[in-house]
Amino acid sequence: MQNSLMWLVLLIALMYFMMIRPQQKQKKQRQELLGSLNKGDNIVTIGGIHGKIIALTDDSVVLEISPEVKITMQRTAVGIVQTEEVEEEDDDEVKQLDENTEDEGKL
Repeated sequence: MQNSLMWLVLLIALMYFMMIRPQQKQKKQRQELLGSLNKGDNIVTIGGIHGKIIALTDDSVVLEISPEVKITMQRTAVGIVQTEEVEEEDDDEVKQLDENTEDEGKL
């Protein structure tokens, strides 16, 4: 009886440290990300939309996704905040794609 009770307690403790605790850490990191959003940050939404934050409220974000094109969405829709390094890499990739497209059109 004591042996099986010990295994049950051990199993519950193992489940806590393998499943519940990492979820709590991930949730805390997500809340910190959403709380640290600032006007001017470049973000990618969970739907894949890239934009720049132009206004914030407690629960929503206004993004400029193209010149004069603005959308409003929930803060929880923010996926990641892009750094300047990532933006420069993205710009280089877009330029490379544009050059490849122009070269294909000449063939």
